[in-house]
Amino acid sequence: MDDRVPRVPEQKRPGSLREPETLRFDVLGPVRARRGDEPLATGSPQQRALLAALLLREGRTATAAELIDALWGEESPSQALAAVRTYASRLRKVLDPGVLVSESGGYAVRGLGEGSLDLAVAQEWAAEAEKAKATGALDRARELLNRALGLWDGEALAGVPGPYAEAQRVRLEEWRLGLLESRLDMDLEQGRHAEAVSELTALTAAYPLRERLRELLMLALYRSGRQAEALAVYADTRRLLAEELGVDPRAGLRELQQRILQADPDLAEPSAPQSEPSATAVRPAQLPATVPDFTGRSSFVTELSQVLAGASGDGGEGGRVMAVSALAGIGGVGKTTLAVHVAHQARPAFPDGQLYVDLQGAGSRSAEPETVLGAFLRALGTADSAIPDTLEERAALYRSTLDGRRVLVLLDNAKDAAQVRPLLPGTEGCAALVTSRVRMVDLAGAHLVDLDVMSPEEALALFTKIVGEERVASERKAALDVVAACGFLPLAIRIAASRLAARRTWTVSVLAAKLADERRRLDELQAGDLAVKATFELGYGQLEPAQARAFRLLGLADGPDMSLSAAAAVLDLPPEETEDLLESLVDTSLLESAAPGRYRFHDLVRLYARACAERDESRPGERGAAMSRVLDFYLATTAQVYAIEHPRDRLVDDLEPTSYPGLRFTEGSAALDWLYTEAGPLLACVRQAAGTERLGRAVDLLWAAKDLTESGANSHQYETTARATCDATRAMGDERAEGRARTVLSDVLLVSGRIQQAEDEAQVAMALAEAAHDATAVSWVANNRGLICLHQSRFGDGKAFFDQALEGLRAAGNRPFEATALGNLSRAYLGMGNTDKAVEIARRGLAAHSEIGRSVRLANSHFALGVALTQAGRHAEALTEFSGALAIFNEHRQRLWEGVTNFRIAQVHLAASRPAQAAQHAELALTLGCIGGDRMRGNVLTLLGRALAELAQVDRARACWQDALTLFEQSGAPESDSVRGLLAHASAA
Repeated sequence: MDDRVPRVPEQKRPGSLREPETLRFDVLGPVRARRGDEPLATGSPQQRALLAALLLREGRTATAAELIDALWGEESPSQALAAVRTYASRLRKVLDPGVLVSESGGYAVRGLGEGSLDLAVAQEWAAEAEKAKATGALDRARELLNRALGLWDGEALAGVPGPYAEAQRVRLEEWRLGLLESRLDMDLEQGRHAEAVSELTALTAAYPLRERLRELLMLALYRSGRQAEALAVYADTRRLLAEELGVDPRAGLRELQQRILQADPDLAEPSAPQSEPSATAVRPAQLPATVPDFTGRSSFVTELSQVLAGASGDGGEGGRVMAVSALAGIGGVGKTTLAVHVAHQARPAFPDGQLYVDLQGAGSRSAEPETVLGAFLRALGTADSAIPDTLEERAALYRSTLDGRRVLVLLDNAKDAAQVRPLLPGTEGCAALVTSRVRMVDLAGAHLVDLDVMSPEEALALFTKIVGEERVASERKAALDVVAACGFLPLAIRIAASRLAARRTWTVSVLAAKLADERRRLDELQAGDLAVKATFELGYGQLEPAQARAFRLLGLADGPDMSLSAAAAVLDLPPEETEDLLESLVDTSLLESAAPGRYRFHDLVRLYARACAERDESRPGERGAAMSRVLDFYLATTAQVYAIEHPRDRLVDDLEPTSYPGLRFTEGSAALDWLYTEAGPLLACVRQAAGTERLGRAVDLLWAAKDLTESGANSHQYETTARATCDATRAMGDERAEGRARTVLSDVLLVSGRIQQAEDEAQVAMALAEAAHDATAVSWVANNRGLICLHQSRFGDGKAFFDQALEGLRAAGNRPFEATALGNLSRAYLGMGNTDKAVEIARRGLAAHSEIGRSVRLANSHFALGVALTQAGRHAEALTEFSGALAIFNEHRQRLWEGVTNFRIAQVHLAASRPAQAAQHAELALTLGCIGGDRMRGNVLTLLGRALAELAQVDRARACWQDALTLFEQSGAPESDSVRGLLAHASAA
């Protein structure tokens, strides 16, 4: 692990895209996590040690080996790697998505918001204190250091085990003492020696060998007129160092003793600093009225207020800076409302006045800077005759007039930085707040704030304030539907609430129903002179033709967001040109950048973009062509991922052809990264193509992406999409597409353990595939039906289906799938009691896969052989096969297969009378989840109970069996009787 002074991950500003409740972490005391005010469970001491190690790594990746060393050092347990993965998995479930990431075989904590880690806050305040001290602002520096020191809550990393935590504890304690010494030094510089004596006396008792504290205590005593005590401190120190360490005091301490003996006048009490008088001036007061129902935005209010405080001098720096904050966001997000609210709160800090102007930047004719300057100069008391004609002269006079004053300038609705620059004050003590739809990255020195939509809680609170508590309380769910339909956009919420408030006969449900129709939603969101569509129209009207086309076409695609590559497919442009267009749309706030290389629309902006596409897209078929290209892109790329994950599998040869190319990958990790990152947009693309002429390609895309469901990461979304495609294919009468869609759905149901539903779908899929002469689907469904028979203990029928699948696969030359089917066939022979035959066939499948190369299907063959060897009583060989399978499943991110493999390992350990190891692997299986859904979970709980019973943990075993029985009874599984027997036996004992 890194043994430097601990730093922390780079943190995002609160004004950036953020979650409604901020994640916060503490390491300056017990390691804790919380979301807002809600504490989060951080698990065992070792799990907290893992979290602490990642938090202290500056967002850099810690490899598994580094984490094992951090937690256990040279005495790591045999299952250390599995434990680390388990801890990471558990933490990932507790934390927000994307915070704990897996990368290059290790883990990292990324994307923390500003103020999310107490150590980061302490470091920031300590750095600001150093700057303040360097400029002589000792009061400010002391305040900052006291705030930093106040973040400690006892010993840092308290209760966290491991060598890395111990080393960091020592470092953090050393840093804390250094901060404390620096603050005490400033106490003495400011004449606070009498107050410092008591604190220093306690500190020297707690840290008797720390010479700097002894030195400060001597100086404080001397300046308090207690010279003899000061010299006695030196004598005690010299004796203690000699007895404990065999050394003399350091030179600085010896020199201080001599200076005290000589009554050095330079040691005398320093003079107290003088405060500067404040100036007064003529006071314009131009701020618009703030809205009475201002709601939420607390973090933004705090952030902007702190920036303004730094300019006014309230921040402790004596008005040393001219602060500029620039708020950016889409129309209707509440930029002006927030800026006006913050400006009113800051009025006392700017006693010389507040200036305001609407720069009309979103309109076709924005305000001219020289005109605005003329108005500002008049408001500041300049006579018309003294106002010069040119922009440069007016700007110079404006800055001169503000010199020495403390004035706040609110520049609302700015077009760009060029319009703003001449209007900025040029002297310290003044501040400017700027609002714009454009991110002013080229406004030097500006504090940029990206204003996002409200959180659901804030949105509901605003809606309630306008409509009234009584009407909302009785229809809370409908109210949540309304604010969600408004996309949590403040302007939309205000319009919707105002309409409802003006119509006493409407219920909240009536309004929610009106807004549920996406095609009518924008038309419904208008009241008086307020309209969401008109707000968006202003931004759209300023786009260049290429930007407008990109805005229209990108809005056509469903999905949570879109990658740069997918956007390039929609627009049929090179990635570089596409990126320039998308970033320009981000700068206008019509598009959001969700992450580097990823983009998304606000829901209402997307609806407006689609309306623009219907209205303005002049080229016939352009909208359909754009959607066809992105579908081709996803299908071609997903087929490439499938080919990498399943080498030589013939499925990719039997997919619908594509015209637009996909991405190419050189190795499997990048391919899997793409698949799991794109899962949401990819499945949305499939759903969107249902019911169109693109349906065949959409079904094949879903099939090629089948690894998504077996990984467990996107199972629900994948199943929803599969059902939608089944409905669409049936409605269109496409037998081939419907057969494939139902094959995919039977796969999903089989993985989730809903065996009878899987059987029903597989029967229909088989009939459709045979009618359409779709040999690929026939073989696939036959294999699925064989697996279903295994679950139903119909082993003879299962063998027949596997034989049918093998015949088709051999005819198609699909050697990899044939090897997989052999592994499945071996399980049918096991069920029929022919263990030797089962082992033989499983070995044939493994040999075939080994010839093909390392792939996820090779893991399936190891697994099948392990099952056969377990039943043959060859436990050591079975563990070897399961270990091989587990490593490959982990490499290919097949979490559910990892879980079921741990279950099988637990079976082997229990059969070999190793209940402790059995319980450990059963717990891992429960954590990861398993192929087979609740029924398999019941089997794992049953096995865990058996292991615990052998460990004499009977009460816990009984609890496991009771949970298992509940799951079995819910699914009608036959295992219920055996579990009841276990419970009865446990009760009798």
